[in-house]
This record gives sequence, structure tokens and C-alpha cells, in this order.
Amino acid sequence: MSNVTIYDVAKASGVSLATVSRVLNNPEKVKDVTKKRVLLVIKELGYRPNMIARGLASHKTTTVGVVISDITRASISEMLGGISDIAKKYNYTIKLFTVTESDSLMDSLDEIVSEKIDGAIYLNDELDDEALSKIKETFDDNQIPLVFANVATKLDNVPTVSIDYLKASYEITNFLINDNRKNIYMLSTTRRYNINDLKEQGYTKAILENNLEPKIFRTSGDTNINTQHFKAFFEDKLIDAAIAVRDSIAVSFINVARLAHSKIPDDIAVSGFQNTKYALLSRPTLTCIDIPVYDIGAVAMRLLTKYMTGEKVEENNIILQHQIIRRNSTR
Repeated sequence: MSNVTIYDVAKASGVSLATVSRVLNNPEKVKDVTKKRVLLVIKELGYRPNMIARGLASHKTTTVGVVISDITRASISEMLGGISDIAKKYNYTIKLFTVTESDSLMDSLDEIVSEKIDGAIYLNDELDDEALSKIKETFDDNQIPLVFANVATKLDNVPTVSIDYLKASYEITNFLINDNRKNIYMLSTTRRYNINDLKEQGYTKAILENNLEPKIFRTSGDTNINTQHFKAFFEDKLIDAAIAVRDSIAVSFINVARLAHSKIPDDIAVSGFQNTKYALLSRPTLTCIDIPVYDIGAVAMRLLTKYMTGEKVEENNIILQHQIIRRNSTR
């Protein structure tokens, strides 16, 4: 049985996992030249879209638990799309669990592992190492394979799929510095956790290398709260650029700046950090770091199948590529 995966096809074709999935499931939505290239690679590699993962010779349905914190977030829903598409390829069913900030983590974990699941993917970019360690230990104790999607950690033997957040933040900060911006703020969150810490580190590294002053403003992800914070704090501050750790925070800042008669991007350049639907709905449209959340979900699901079926895993910390999407909120 061939071990070629949809991930191999995407890599060889030079396209995303989402594009390969569309070629297989909705070919009418793909340009002919792209479709022909992907189909040729599928033929050359001998990829079988309907193959079952090795170790599932009985063709039984395997249940995967997906743990999320907030299904209303645009990035979460897109990541679930990637997980679902790969799950279908391997005849897996998905069981969804929600663990919010107000829930008891340990009680929630106990409920999840008591369910009949064969593996799990944990989607929550607001975790610190203490929480990650507890989660991993609980699943290990119950012999349930686990992969973290869009999660960063320095802990050993914790399977993750993400991007290089420090590098991405470093690049977007330099992008603004190269536009002759000198008073660049990072709009971060009051609550501290691994991914935002990496964003702050990348920003600070670029700022200090250019002999500028790091300026990190912490606020809430809640628009009703951060709007008031922005109005009060930036009323008397010099600022010519802002990098928000979330698109929604960036858009909230833009709205406040425009009400204060600042021109975006002439007076203040603004960048987000996800490339969600908010980036296109913003006025002006939002420049941001594009996080390939669909691909993160799909690769996390594929990695999990390897753990569940005993396949060889060459790398358990997978870093996917990011890019800067330039729109009208910057020059």
C-alpha cells in the first residue's frame, strides 16, 4: 500500500493542502493549469485519495477528538476545515469538545479522555507551558495520541504544528521600519501565553537591532474594552505604526485612529497577525501575517494518523511557512 499522502502531493505540486483537496473534491473551483499540475503529481506519486491509513486494514471508523476554546473565531473554523478534509480521507470521524477559559482544565480533560476517542488534536493558541504539560500528561496517562495545532512550546516530546511566530513578527516589524516608521507599538494582550510571547520577542528583536525603543501596549481581545483603552492611551502618544497580535485588535485600533482623524496608512501604518475575514472587512483593508490555518489543521490531522497507526514520525514539531499579505493599511 502506498504511503504517499496529500501533504506529499501538495509539496510536490507547489500548492497548499486546500488546493489539493479542491482538486479532488471540487475540481470546478480550481484553475485548469493548477488542476492539471496537481493531477499529474498525483499520478506520478501514485497517491490514492481513498486509501486508509496503514494499520486500519479492517476499515473501521476511528474517532478523533478535537478540542477547541472558541468555535466563533474565524481561524478556528478554517483550521477545523483542514482537519475534517484529512479525516475524511482516512475514514475518521470527528468528535468536537469545547474547553473555555472559565472551565476547569483538569475536569474537562477527564471528561474528554473518558470518551471513546482514539486520538486528539488540541487547538488553543492561548496556552502556556504549565497548561500544555498538564494536557500532555493526561492524554499520555490514558494512552491517547495527541497533537497540538497552532501551539508553541519549548517542552520536549510535545507534537506541534505551527508557524515560526518569532520570525514572522520580526519580519513584519522590519517591514514597517523599512517604511521609515520610528514609533512602532505592538498591541498585545494582558494575558501572557507562549505564542504572544514569541510575537513580542520577534518585534523587540527587530526594534532593538534598529536602535529604536520597544513599545508594547497590553489590552483585551474584547472590542468593547480595547476600544476604550486605545482612546485613552494613544490620545497623547507619538505613534506612526502598530502591529496587533490579532486581526480583530488591529481593526479595533484602526477604527479608533480614524475617529481621531488619523489617516491610515499615511499617519499610522497598521498590521494584523492572522489574515482572517476581519482583514478584508477592515477599512482600509488590513496588511497582516498570513497564518496557513487550514494547512495547520490538515497537517496536524495527518501527523496524528501517524501516531495512531504506528507510522514512523521523522519530525514532531512541524513549522509551516507564513507570508506577509500587503493591503491598504500599510504603504
